[in-house]
Amino acid sequence: MLPEGKGLFLAMDQGLEHGPKDFNLKTIDPFYVLDIAVQGSFNGLILQKGIAEKYHEHYRYKVPLIVKLNGKSSLAKIDPYASQLCSVKKAVDLKAKAVGYTIYLGSPLEHQMFREFSKIQEEAHEYGLPTIVWIYPRGPFIKNDLETDILAYAARVGLELGADCVKMKYNGDAEGYKWVIKSAGKTKVLVAGGEKTDPASLLKEVREVMQAGAAGLAIGRNVWQHEKPLAITNALKAIIFGKKKVEDALKLIK
Repeated sequence: MLPEGKGLFLAMDQGLEHGPKDFNLKTIDPFYVLDIAVQGSFNGLILQKGIAEKYHEHYRYKVPLIVKLNGKSSLAKIDPYASQLCSVKKAVDLKAKAVGYTIYLGSPLEHQMFREFSKIQEEAHEYGLPTIVWIYPRGPFIKNDLETDILAYAARVGLELGADCVKMKYNGDAEGYKWVIKSAGKTKVLVAGGEKTDPASLLKEVREVMQAGAAGLAIGRNVWQHEKPLAITNALKAIIFGKKKVEDALKLIK
């Protein structure tokens, strides 16, 4: 899943979490995003089971599938909790190469997510599937979810729960993020792409997290919302795999 210990993954699980607001008439079509995943030679494509069932069959041998096993909508204003929506067995039937699961660390319901993921992790490993935990500090006692010590705690939880990778936010603290990476131990850290931003800022952050020791990026909107999705993909690869400087990577877009 991580050639040479690094990876670039394309995410299109935002429809469940955010609704259609992140899309336009072009990007709302899953085929558009799946084509980017293939043409950009991404290391994996992250989908909820419905999209995977209905669309990924045509791409099965072209881009590795990562099935997200839980999720929630943004409409229910309740304690942060994402319930399981897909079984490991279903992900195996869909020919997934890995499975993902979100944990909201600090939620009053974190114990339910811990218990649920624990079972998923054991079953997935029995099938030989790596597990990726989306781990986001969130809850009534989390005052700043981007505080370095809070992110380091989240990274450590991923390791303690047996996750192979954790997907986390970056807080802009290039030096402090080394502690976050160190706290994850042998669990690889993938940085979340987040909301669409300008390419220079995005590439600067990617270079910083890679220098801090991250394993790569799981990104969605900053690629398929971009007017040149394959160009921004090549720029990201230049930094992640080629260790290029930001100014050199930017040339691949312009």
